[in-house]
Amino acid sequence: MSIQIKRIYDDAAHADGTRILVDRIWPRGVAKVDAALDDWYKTVAPSTRLRRWFGHDRDRWDVFCERYRIELDAADPEALSALRNTAQEGVLTLLYAARDTECNHAVVLKRYLDDGA
Repeated sequence: MSIQIKRIYDDAAHADGTRILVDRIWPRGVAKVDAALDDWYKTVAPSTRLRRWFGHDRDRWDVFCERYRIELDAADPEALSALRNTAQEGVLTLLYAARDTECNHAVVLKRYLDDGA
């Protein structure tokens, strides 16, 4: 399985494979026509409540990860299955808008998919 993560603000590359946005809301400053997306899976993004609670506060990172994994356990199973299938067929790039490249929901989602949960 080949999954990578990338900020949507970074240039698209051929090596990205299938590019899927995994944010619940559309990223600021990105024109849909310029995003080079293959799809947008809002249903696997953290809930608005969890996202707002986290607020990209690194002190809340561990708890955020736990709560987000619980949400993923109850998330759209078809979307999660489609992501896994895409990753098994080739490269899957999960796109996110957060500034923090180490502590963001795409990191958790990638781990979740890699773990086969």
